[in-house]
Formats: sequence, structure tokens, C-alpha cells
Amino acid sequence: MARTASRKLVAPFPHPSGARAPQIPKEFVPRHVAVVMDGNGRWANARGLPRIEGHRAGEKSLLDVVAGAVDVGVEYVSAYAFSTENWKRSPEEVRFLMNFTHEVMQRQCDVMASWGVRIRWAGRRPKLWKSVINVLQEAEERTKDNDLCTLTMCVNYGGRAELADAAAAMARDAASGRLDPKRVNEKTVQKYLYLADLPDVDLFLRSSGEQRTSNFMLWQAAYAEMVFLDEPWPDVDRRHLWRAVEEYARRDRRYGGALDKPGVAAL
Repeated sequence: MARTASRKLVAPFPHPSGARAPQIPKEFVPRHVAVVMDGNGRWANARGLPRIEGHRAGEKSLLDVVAGAVDVGVEYVSAYAFSTENWKRSPEEVRFLMNFTHEVMQRQCDVMASWGVRIRWAGRRPKLWKSVINVLQEAEERTKDNDLCTLTMCVNYGGRAELADAAAAMARDAASGRLDPKRVNEKTVQKYLYLADLPDVDLFLRSSGEQRTSNFMLWQAAYAEMVFLDEPWPDVDRRHLWRAVEEYARRDRRYGGALDKPGVAAL
């Protein structure tokens, strides 16, 4: 994959249905959307297919949702691609997911970069395959100058693990004299997270009917609005994201009843 920062940006491919992004005032669009891509295995089982086919089908959903984020003006998307708990799955499925993550980054990096998407990685290094770390870091380097939208691939990620790692790092710095324990506050903790500059999650989106966070972005999503989809992840596309963004805008209490004020289009 060639570096894409110098390329002219292109618009994401249109949705096959011809659907267009809703026109929502920028101040009502969530800046950061966290996505739990749940239901791949159940989608496959319902069709008599191996679980891995559900993961394969989910690739197009991720690409389409990122396209929809660019279309509607979401600046950050964090995707729960592989959790620290996923190591408990069968060795065959874990091996597939490691290889699949590598392949997806190789296939889709240039596509998303051409839209102006920056790709980043959040997660733990231990246990994660070196080939996966390499391809994620390569994608980060290739897209580091893009700033239209940032996709954070959360691979070998867990919210509790992130907080534990932050606490351990703070303890090391305190023991060495680089950090005064008496001055530790929420801003201090933020600085020790995997991506300290990642803004708080505004909208937490989960597919497949489950209504829980599953240890994703525990710190960042403390005040997020939650939207849960009944559809399994492979059946999700940008239209689901857009409806979730509309729901977020309706719930937005920062601006009171602004959506009903003259001159502001109703959603």
C-alpha cells in the first residue's frame, strides 16, 4: 500500500440504496462514536455457516459505517475489533481473527485514507501477533496526516485493562519521582490512557440486541448516549449509524429544545 497523505481526497462510495446522510447541524452531530460490532457469530449460525463467515461479512459493515461517519461529519469512530476477552475463544477462531485483522487493514487502509480517514490503534501489545501490530502501525504511519475522520481500531483492547495499565504506569512514575501522587486527578489519568488525546465518547453504538458495554471504552464513555441496534453487525450499514446520530441529536440536552426552534430543521 502506497502512502496516501499526498493524494487528493475522494468522497466515500455512495450507499447502494441511494440514501444520503441526514442534514444535521454540526453542533448536534456526535464528535466521537464508539462501536461494538456484535453478532457476527450469531449471524453466521442463523445461516448455517461457520462463525468465521460472520466476521468476513462484517468487514463491509465496518467500511460502510466509516463511510457514513465521513458523510455525516463524525470526527472519531472507535471500533471494538478484538477484546482482551476474545483470547478465550477457540484457537481456530482466534487465529482467524488475527489473520483477518491483518488482511482487513491491508485491503482497506488505502480506501479509507483516500477519504481523509486517519487510522490509529488502541490496545495491549502482549499476546498480540507481531504481524498485526506491524500492519496497524503501518496504517497509522500512512494516514497520520489525515484529519477528516479518525478510525481507532481497538485490537487486544479492554476498558479495565486500559485503566489497569494506566494505573501501573502512574505507579512507576510515582515510584521514580516523576509523578506526585498528591497531584493525581482525572486529567492525570487521561494522560496515561492508550490514546490520551482521544476525546470522550458521545455516542455508544452496539449491534445485535445486547444492551451492555462489554468492557469497551469504560473511561471515555462515562457520559455517552447509548443506542442499541437489534440487527447483527453484518446487517448494519451507514443508515443505522445515521439513525443513531439522529437519535443522539434528539436527545442532546446541551442545546435544550434547539431542534424545535425556527430555522433549525427537524430531524
